[in-house]
Amino acid sequence: MQLSVIILNYNVRYFLELCVLSVQKAIQNLDAEIIVIDNNSSDDSCAMMKLRFPNIKLIENKENLGFPKGNNIGVKEAKGKFICILNPDTVVAEDTFEKVLSFVSSRARHPERSRGTSDDLGIVGCKLIDGTGNFLPESKRGVPTPWVAFTKIFGLYKISNFFGKYYAQHLTENQTGKVDILVGAFMVMKLELYNELGGFDENCFMYADDIDLSYRALLLKKQNYYFHETTVIHYKGECTVRDETYMKRFQEAMNFFYKKHFNYSFFFTFFMKIGSFVFSLFKKNQQKNSAISIDETILFSKEIIELYSFKKVTNLNSLEEFKVKQQCSYQLIFDINSFSFLEIMQVMQKWKAKNITFKMYVSQNKYVIGSNSANDIGEIINLSKIA
Repeated sequence: MQLSVIILNYNVRYFLELCVLSVQKAIQNLDAEIIVIDNNSSDDSCAMMKLRFPNIKLIENKENLGFPKGNNIGVKEAKGKFICILNPDTVVAEDTFEKVLSFVSSRARHPERSRGTSDDLGIVGCKLIDGTGNFLPESKRGVPTPWVAFTKIFGLYKISNFFGKYYAQHLTENQTGKVDILVGAFMVMKLELYNELGGFDENCFMYADDIDLSYRALLLKKQNYYFHETTVIHYKGECTVRDETYMKRFQEAMNFFYKKHFNYSFFFTFFMKIGSFVFSLFKKNQQKNSAISIDETILFSKEIIELYSFKKVTNLNSLEEFKVKQQCSYQLIFDINSFSFLEIMQVMQKWKAKNITFKMYVSQNKYVIGSNSANDIGEIINLSKIA
C-alpha cells in the first residue's frame, strides 16, 4: 500500500465529513487507506462516519487522549509505505497526494539535486491556505530557538526577513525547499521514519507536538521539505477554541519543547513564560467571530439548488461568469458536486479579498460550510433543518 491517511477528530463532525470527502477523491488513483480516530467527541462524528463512510476504518477512543496519542493509535493500524497526518478541519485537492508522492519519488531517484541521499528524507508539508484563500505562514517554519521565538512573539519578523526564521522566510509561499519545522495539520513521511522517531511524544498533550516531531527528524539528519505545488485548506479556528484552557496548554507545550531540547536557563525559562503568555493571550483575543455584511450571495452550481435563508442569491453554473464589483460584499458558495476541490481552491486564491467570503455546499447532507477568518470558528448552515 502506498499511503495511509490518518485523521484525528474531536467534535468537528461537519468539517470531518468534508475532509473525508476530499480525501476520498484524492486517493482514487492510489493504493491508499483512510483511518479516522475519534477522541471521544460529544457530537455525532462517529455516527456520521458509520452512516456515510461505513468502509473507512474508525477507531473510537473512550476519552480525549490528546493529539500525539490519538495519532499514534491510528498510525499503529497503518499499512501504507507513507503516512499523512491530516487535521479533520482540512480540505485536500484532488492532486495533493499524487503530487506529494511524486515529489518524494523524484527526490529519491535524484538525491544529488538536494545534496542528500535517497534515504534522508524527513517530513514533507505543503501550501496551506485558510478559509479566505490566504496563505498560512506556519506552512513552513524554523526551529523556535529563544531568539527566533522572541522575533515571533514581538512581531519582528514583519519588519524584515532578517528576523524571518520563525516562518522560514528564506522561501516564499511559491518556492519548494528545505525547512526545519512543519505543521501537524498536514505531514507526509515514511511510516518507517515515524516509527523510528517513536511517533509523536505523548508527554505533550497538543500544540508543540509537530514542532517536536519535526525537530527530532532533523536530529536524525533527515531533511524536511515545504512543497508548494499543491494546496490544502486549513480552517484553523475550528479545532482550537482559544480560551483559558488553550492558553494554559499552549504555555505547557512550549515549556515542554524547550525543557526537552534546550539547556535549562532561569532567564530563558522566565522569558518563555512571559512570551508564551503574551502570545497565547494575543491568539485568544484574535478569535472573535464577527458578523459580516453580505450584499449578494453567488451560488456556483451546475444543478438547480434552493438556498433557504440566503438573501439575494445569484446562480452561476460557470466559475468564469463571476465579475467582482469592488463596492459590493460577496459570499461565494461552491457546490462540491459541480466543481473539483482543486478548482475551488484556485478560485479562492485568485479572488481572495476583504469583500469576499467563501463557503462550500455539501449536497449529500444539505449544508453550507466555511470560515470567514483564520482565527474564527467556522460557520455551518444546515439547510435540511431550515427547509
